[in-house]
Amino acid sequence: MEIRDNTGHPRRWAILGVLVISLLVVVLDNTILNVALRTLADPVHGLGASQGQLEWAINSYTLVFAGLLFTFGVLGDRAGRRRFLLIGLVLFGLASLVSAYAQSPGQLIAARALMGIGGAAIMPATLSIISNVFDPRERGRAIGVWAGAVGLAVAIGPVLGGALLERFWWGSVFLINVPVIVLGVVLVALLVPESRDPNPGRVDVFGVILSVVGLVALTYGIIDGGEHGFDRPLVWAAIVGGIAVLAWFVAVERRSDHPSLDVRLFRVPQFAAPVAIVGLIFFAAMGVLFFGSFYLQLVRGYSPLETGLLFLPFAGAQLLFAPRSAAMVRRYGGKAVAAVGLALTVISLGAFVFVDASTPIWVVLIFYFIQGVGMANIMPPATESIMSALPREKAGVGSAVSNTIRQVGGALGVAVLGSVLSAVYRSDVESALTGLPDQARDTASESISGAYAVAGQLGPAAPKLLAVANDSFVTAMHWAAALSALVAALGIVVALRWLPGRVDAPAPVREVAATEPELAGTP
Repeated sequence: MEIRDNTGHPRRWAILGVLVISLLVVVLDNTILNVALRTLADPVHGLGASQGQLEWAINSYTLVFAGLLFTFGVLGDRAGRRRFLLIGLVLFGLASLVSAYAQSPGQLIAARALMGIGGAAIMPATLSIISNVFDPRERGRAIGVWAGAVGLAVAIGPVLGGALLERFWWGSVFLINVPVIVLGVVLVALLVPESRDPNPGRVDVFGVILSVVGLVALTYGIIDGGEHGFDRPLVWAAIVGGIAVLAWFVAVERRSDHPSLDVRLFRVPQFAAPVAIVGLIFFAAMGVLFFGSFYLQLVRGYSPLETGLLFLPFAGAQLLFAPRSAAMVRRYGGKAVAAVGLALTVISLGAFVFVDASTPIWVVLIFYFIQGVGMANIMPPATESIMSALPREKAGVGSAVSNTIRQVGGALGVAVLGSVLSAVYRSDVESALTGLPDQARDTASESISGAYAVAGQLGPAAPKLLAVANDSFVTAMHWAAALSALVAALGIVVALRWLPGRVDAPAPVREVAATEPELAGTP
């Protein structure tokens, strides 16, 4: 049997550890924010943010992040991945400081948008550096560890956020990012080698501008439609306009002799199928996690810390199973592993159709665990398939496409499932709002958080309103969960039809003392 030399960087596992720290801060911040939503809505202990402002506190980050991911992936390949990683970390740290001391919901939303710029520089750089410093035969295992780090952040975030909120003011959930950022900057500067595409060619400026405009317009339309309804011309103008600009982008890239994205890749099942699966699964999962926080804190009455602890089975399953997914893919093939992961996710999402206010909490925890196991066996094989379809020097583009689809899918999931949730909730809760003042009725019908705020001022009439609000929210949750399971089920069809199956095991890797100039894509 031929034993081929390892072309990976000699410090590759230490570098992976540094990249995990950089990734942790991006994912950690978003999971922390989910348990802080109720506190931010409190006019006394928070910022008095409305439901719409809370959604924009999440979505301003998503909008900028999704809009710039592809551009920063392309520029990172050309200008240097470590450079973009460092710039992203510094921006993210500064935005975290501003967020922590925001004096109004508007300031927080703006700071979160700045955070999105930093995150868009960090995320594609981490994955493209992994592809650059690891031998292709070890890359699947490394990406499994990378995906497991996401699970770790999902596990730490809600618990850490809940603990901070019980002891400190709400700004501490953002301030906690700063020491992690400082550590990350120091370690990246010391350990991570610079790498870039050795033959980048000219920057496709027009294509880059079209990608930013198209992605921002599409994401804005999705988010605004989820917040205010999809029955307004502005929403469809943004969505249709965004799709039209992205179609123009595809046409430009097909004709360009120096494209930012070779759109012919989407004819390759190894690239196109996992991209579609990533979008579908994040559409389904992000919407469910969004309403899950409100279900646990309001309907079930758990504190932010307790809510964080209740998310641990989901996160722990990812942390446990994601690093092992590469071995499963080698044994059974990416198609089988991804299809089983998708099936488990569909089962767990569909199970929430049967969850109500009296369901034993241990049953809910089992559903979260099954969802975590499922997603742990979807993302690593899908990501590895995407990255292996491209040469190392184009790793930033592959990473950016994967992460862009994930963010747009997640934003679409929160918007669409959120609008379904809101529409069903408003329809069901109306019967309990007769006789209330107009402002109180509008507030209570906007969201379950609004109903709890109004109930606090009703005295003896509060229990009746809360009971109807809880029942209405649970009914709405059932509709959203059913839709999310249906969307995730489409991923099974894509996986079985187009994902590559089992391939022959690669030749063993022999450790050699690789030097930095020997790495593909390193000047």
